[in-house]
Amino acid sequence: MPRIHFGDWVETAVDWVQSHLTWVFDIVNAVLDGMYSGVESVLGGGEPLLLAGILAVIAAWLRGLLPGVLAFAGLALIDSLGLWDDAMDTLSLVLVAAVITVVLALPLGVWAARSRRVSAQLRPVLDVMQTMPAFIYLIPGVMFFGVGTTPGLLATIIFAMPPGVRMTELGIRQVDGELVEAAEAFGTTPRDILLRVQLPLALPTIMAGVNQVIMLALSMVVIGGMAGAGGLGEQVYSAITQLKVGLAAESGVAVVILAMYLDRMTGALGERVSPLGRRAAAKVSALVGRARFAHYRPAGAVAVVGVVVLALVAGGLNLAGSGDAEAGSSTDVGKGKRISIGYIPWDEGTATTYLWKELLEQRGYETDVKQLDPGPLYSGVARGDLDFQTDAWLPTTHKAYWDKYGSQLEDLGSWYGPTSLELTVPSYVKGIDSLADLKGQGKRFGGKIIGIEASAGMMGTLNSKVLKAYGLEGEYKVVSSSTSSMLAELDRSIKKREPVVVTLWSPHWAYGKYDLKKLQDPEGAWGEGEQIHTVARKGFSADDPVAAQWLKDFKLTEKQLTGLENAIREAGQGHEQDGVRSWLKKNPGLVDRLAPVPGSGAGKQGKDAGKTVDMGYFPWDEAIASTYLWQNILEDRGYKPTLKQLDPGPLYSSLAQGQMDVQLDSWLPTTHKAYMDKYGSQLEDLGSWYGPTSLELTVPSYVKGIDSLADLKGQGKRFGGKIIGIEASAGMMGTLNSKVLKAYGLEGEYKVVSSSTSSMLAELDRSIKKREPVVVTLWSPHWAYGKYDLKKLQDPEGAWGKGERIHMVGKKTFSQDFPEFSGWLKNFKLTEEQLASLEVAIQKGGAGNEKASARQWLDAQPGLEDKLAPVS
Repeated sequence: MPRIHFGDWVETAVDWVQSHLTWVFDIVNAVLDGMYSGVESVLGGGEPLLLAGILAVIAAWLRGLLPGVLAFAGLALIDSLGLWDDAMDTLSLVLVAAVITVVLALPLGVWAARSRRVSAQLRPVLDVMQTMPAFIYLIPGVMFFGVGTTPGLLATIIFAMPPGVRMTELGIRQVDGELVEAAEAFGTTPRDILLRVQLPLALPTIMAGVNQVIMLALSMVVIGGMAGAGGLGEQVYSAITQLKVGLAAESGVAVVILAMYLDRMTGALGERVSPLGRRAAAKVSALVGRARFAHYRPAGAVAVVGVVVLALVAGGLNLAGSGDAEAGSSTDVGKGKRISIGYIPWDEGTATTYLWKELLEQRGYETDVKQLDPGPLYSGVARGDLDFQTDAWLPTTHKAYWDKYGSQLEDLGSWYGPTSLELTVPSYVKGIDSLADLKGQGKRFGGKIIGIEASAGMMGTLNSKVLKAYGLEGEYKVVSSSTSSMLAELDRSIKKREPVVVTLWSPHWAYGKYDLKKLQDPEGAWGEGEQIHTVARKGFSADDPVAAQWLKDFKLTEKQLTGLENAIREAGQGHEQDGVRSWLKKNPGLVDRLAPVPGSGAGKQGKDAGKTVDMGYFPWDEAIASTYLWQNILEDRGYKPTLKQLDPGPLYSSLAQGQMDVQLDSWLPTTHKAYMDKYGSQLEDLGSWYGPTSLELTVPSYVKGIDSLADLKGQGKRFGGKIIGIEASAGMMGTLNSKVLKAYGLEGEYKVVSSSTSSMLAELDRSIKKREPVVVTLWSPHWAYGKYDLKKLQDPEGAWGKGERIHMVGKKTFSQDFPEFSGWLKNFKLTEEQLASLEVAIQKGGAGNEKASARQWLDAQPGLEDKLAPVS
């Protein structure tokens, strides 16, 4: 039989739907999320025991006093387990999904009961909906709506609908045909027959269907925890993936209590609304006798009064509690802004996620934390459902996810590395020290290598490269499980001193707990060590530059990471944040280093506060950026800086005469060599803050065949015989005319047009918009390389000279007059990324707003001011 690529067809269809029907998904997502948020705010907003009392009163009204007491006890147990918020999230999901399902299922069931053709067409559809593995429904939900409540709700609705439709149809079809005929004989309309005869008599069966809808909804909501639906489902999933037996038992008990409550309440509600049910209840009540008190049911009015009183008390407590909120403090950076964090249940992922949850909350943010498998996690971050995750192993382990979603993500840099992937055996397994030693030893290990999640990149590397490199294919089967299951098997084998080989990586706490051997990899099949990166959604840095900068600067040593992981393990399941807090107490000052408060350096007066500093600059981007940056810093330190823009000649002359104090943009040893030769003896070189730089001629990338300065020869007509330059006084213009043109035989063929930096950039922009050939003078670093697709023309003759450094130059007595400021400048450094982002910020702010733009950038770099201008 030929291979039918059904899966490919489905993926093509899904891609088309994602591309063309996004607006539909946005509407559905808004409606479902709005419904859930409304219900959740009601159920989750009150005092737990008061809400438990309200639910108990409802139970007493429907079933009796004793069931009401038992309901309160069960709900109180959930609260005592610390799972109340999760339980209310789950209950909200169940109620919303059940209501939507019933609203859709009842009309379909009625339609199917009244039309055998419709019934025949619906039956196979319902069969598919009911027999399809429940996990399958999560896939389109996550792809179309991302992680969160919506995919969980949709999967639940689809999974729970069949019994609602089938039981409605069955109930109506079971109504005695003679009763329907009698109603028709009396001239009853079909509508009244349905509403007054069939539906009332079918109500017990329909309510049984509603009961099944709610039960299936509850079971599916738990599965929805895998897609980030939250609630008890997330707790159960966490317990399964991390092998937390205690948490599994606690969350399982909470699910059972909710299931029993919903089952008994819907059953009792069916009795209340059905004539046959009310008759049966009356018979039971007559036979109760002495146990009447236990089966006492308050009247509807009494129940309503009880519910209203408890609700008012709960509302009053909420209002009273809201007045106790602390006033905003200097550490309230987030001001209540919500940040969503996702994590894979790997130890370093769990540890750093809860560390940042604690740090962000201490800084005034609200946080949501979701545990997911790698696939849904990367998809969620790429879609913007999650803000960031801290456990991206690159470039190998998570390569497949990065290849798929990288264009929709921001890499905030690595916080740990290099790591290593390995196969590991206990030290008592003799004779196995290398991966090569495993060959021919399959029976010793039962032919198994115990792996982790099948979706992990290291599992793909193991199967596709490592086994092949050492000839282990066929002899060993890689068992996919989970990280927790792998560790449990390792622990069990060690206790029995049985041979076992497992996948592991460094760093990992298991190497501290057990005596293990990392199997050597002489063939290098695992590849080089990796870095653990923090990855955010596209636009996160722009939306929250402060938090983004914290994450970019985040680093942990192996000792710190191991200590954090152990603290979390000691705190126990469900208490990860408590473990983080205890670890932070043992590391005083770390909170301020990891999450420094923006502007915390402002207001600290320098030793020379009050002095006036005259700063000069010429209109080059890096000069403008660095000068206005230091204007803000100096003002924060109590200085009085003044700024003046000059051309290079007048600026160097002013410094030499002592009329200016300092300038920050001396390109040495080439560009400004003439000025330093003339005035150097009257100046003080304070050192370089950036470099090396480079000078170059540049063309747009669409200009084909021009990749080197040598390629320009004979192509003068193509460029109108012009090279667009900058200010004639710039040193690079002299170098271009006296050396570069001569070195490549371009004299006479090209005329260097002196203009200004802004004019050169305007001509570059105009030419690119028209896709015309143009060659311009440029230098690195420059923001133009980020804005346009350009080619730096190679300089095989080295005519431009070596790369330069950007120096700070002051008047002769600068260090004597400003000892504190000169000390700051001598230690001043900016990275290429910092300088580029500062220049972009100033460009976006526009002319006349340079100081404000630099201020905004500085505030988005927490801790940088204290680093650049420390005050004791």
